[in-house]
Amino acid sequence: MSMGRRLVSEALGTAFLLAVVVGSGIMAERLAGGNVAIALLANAIATGTGLIALILMFGAISGAHFNPVVTLSEAFQKNMPVKEVLPYILVQLLGAFAGVAAAHGMFEDPVFFASEHIRTGLAQWWSEFVASFGLIAVIIACSRSRPSVTPFAVAAYITAAYWFTSSTSFANPAVTLARAATNTFAGIRPADAPGFIVAQLLGAAAATLVFCWLYPTPLKDVTAAGEVARATAQANH
Repeated sequence: MSMGRRLVSEALGTAFLLAVVVGSGIMAERLAGGNVAIALLANAIATGTGLIALILMFGAISGAHFNPVVTLSEAFQKNMPVKEVLPYILVQLLGAFAGVAAAHGMFEDPVFFASEHIRTGLAQWWSEFVASFGLIAVIIACSRSRPSVTPFAVAAYITAAYWFTSSTSFANPAVTLARAATNTFAGIRPADAPGFIVAQLLGAAAATLVFCWLYPTPLKDVTAAGEVARATAQANH
């Protein structure tokens, strides 16, 4: 697959992911009548189901990273050339902001407006470490053992992590930065974003080391969560 197609895949996938996260957050908040638990439940379900579709849609093209920490982990595992890391991360960031803008347009909000949603403190940073650790753990463990279930495992984990972490599991630096540009249910105050991103990077790095040790030998020709789409397609022929 050409580099151009892979980069467009990552940009589109990340844009759709943010449109799902932000758009469902806006809709949930408007319809929940002030019930934050119901709004969070709706936001989590939409994100999880949307993520399954996006991984299956783009996985066979780019690996469906949609997340700089996934890209960095894949490069560390030598599943992709180091020279592709920066372009991947750049288009993920661009796609993330495009997705926020798309969501705002659907709900007649300004294209971008800085969030005032305070998310900071040791508990939330630790939550982001745990959330990111778990995400990379799921990707490595499933893609090296039962690749066909990886899209569903990743989505299930993210849906659960909305609820068992105090931060609601951003687990993605591109998502974190883009969500700083939306003063809606899904937002994060720009000043709080760096703490989240540091915790995400540390959690992903720790999980990469631990789970590459636990699963030292990947299945042949399986490199990332997105590769399961190709494996599934081949299995059905």
